[in-house]
Amino acid sequence: MRILLIEDDTTLGAAVRDQIAADGQSVDWVTRLDEAGDAVGSTSYDLILLDLMLPDGRGITFLKGLRTRGNVTPVIILTALDQVSDRIEGLNAGADDYLVKPFDLAELSARIGSVARRYSGNPNPIVTHGPLEIDLAARSVHRDGKPVQLTAREWALFEAFLARPGQLLSKPQLEEKLYAFDAEVESNTIEVHVSRLRKKLGSAILETERGLGYRLGRP
Repeated sequence: MRILLIEDDTTLGAAVRDQIAADGQSVDWVTRLDEAGDAVGSTSYDLILLDLMLPDGRGITFLKGLRTRGNVTPVIILTALDQVSDRIEGLNAGADDYLVKPFDLAELSARIGSVARRYSGNPNPIVTHGPLEIDLAARSVHRDGKPVQLTAREWALFEAFLARPGQLLSKPQLEEKLYAFDAEVESNTIEVHVSRLRKKLGSAILETERGLGYRLGRP
């Protein structure tokens, strides 16, 4: 997944960014709402982590603006505001989940996974695909009952296909799932990762539409 983190606390922001990266996800971190608006306008995100009190405004206002414009990207609020009324306001504004600071980073990872699965239409963390059994929560794969080790990049790419079964994903779309703004993208990166996934998971796991992209193969 590609995640947008909107958080002005540099200590917390760095910790959350590192946690997301360790989970194999791509993250862009901004500290102001104007920067967040620019990011959303130029990039398609799978999820947004939103602080409510930013230097240039309130996160609730930003969230309401997203929903008014028809943006349905899932949003998890991260805030020190812990009153029930604050939670109700956030959820009513269109948030999908609400996490009160301070929080455990492992819980944040679990919440991100849960929201992502709901949006993909499959809240069950266990997915089977032919000889593969995939645990989305644990980020693990077994092939014919034997564990398969995937790198963080390989998992992020595979997860993108699992979230959109049957859908053709172009090379630029896949690159967005792997890299943040400041990362250098090599021209053959996607091809290399696709080749490695086929070797580890089976040659038919990903189908190629020449010149267009890739899709998850039939089970």
